[in-house]
Amino acid sequence: MNENVTNINWFPGHMSKALKMMEKEINVVDVVLYVLDSRAPFSCVNPKFAQIIKDKPIIYIFNKIDLAEKSKVDEWQRYFERQGGYVVTMDSTASGLGKNVVATIKQACMQKIEKYRNKGLNATLRGLVLGVPNCGKSTLINNLCGKSKTVTGNIAGVTRGKQWVTIAGGIEILDTPGTLWPAFDNNRVARTLAYIGSIKEDVLDINDLSLDFIQDIRKIDPTLIEQRYNVLIDDEDTPLEVLEKICESRKYLLKGGDYDYDRCCSSIISDFKHGKFGKLTLETVKDLTQLKKNDRKAKEK
Repeated sequence: MNENVTNINWFPGHMSKALKMMEKEINVVDVVLYVLDSRAPFSCVNPKFAQIIKDKPIIYIFNKIDLAEKSKVDEWQRYFERQGGYVVTMDSTASGLGKNVVATIKQACMQKIEKYRNKGLNATLRGLVLGVPNCGKSTLINNLCGKSKTVTGNIAGVTRGKQWVTIAGGIEILDTPGTLWPAFDNNRVARTLAYIGSIKEDVLDINDLSLDFIQDIRKIDPTLIEQRYNVLIDDEDTPLEVLEKICESRKYLLKGGDYDYDRCCSSIISDFKHGKFGKLTLETVKDLTQLKKNDRKAKEK
């Protein structure tokens, strides 16, 4: 097994078409609903979207907060508010949470609402929902609608075409396909998106990805793996050695006593996706500051 950091890229044709569709539809949109996975807010920010959104007001929807650390989510919320955005936190799988989103849409579009009100008219507000694959866009819209009008699924790349739906209060919402960017400038971002399920597993080497995950998760909290898998880890243990300890603890063994790496690696990534490590956010605002410094140094070389 390879213990080097995995290089990842995935940009199927429908994502290119989705970006072009967004560029066209943004002209009739009043507000952007930018869905972020609360476990990885920074990695969910697609730099390609910034070129499309331009000066439209943005509501950042911090989704899956039930899987994330509240203190870190609060920190990210303050960060995005400082950037001029609105923020709503929610678990889209729960019911009745769309009211906060609707209220924030009206707050972000108050200028248009007042303009129409002065003419004795009710304004129709249009919102564009965007985000990386599997961040919870379609589930959010279903929550807003009160019933399933869009197709959802816990895999990357379920929504493929554009879908306008009407929600309460004269608001129309356009769902868009989950979209990445043609090439990742930062491999840490790519790995993080793979961990949260934004990159299709078919294009990933799960074994190598699990080794990366072990390495990354130990930097955040070295006790998380120990607690989850009932193992003792030494500081000098390599990711592969940690993996083998997990195999032994969980009895992931083949006939003859060899380690069942495939089963173990799939289990580790699945455990994270389903919150088995507890509430966990992989990124902090401090990480972002360090990442920007590293990017500047790389460009100066």
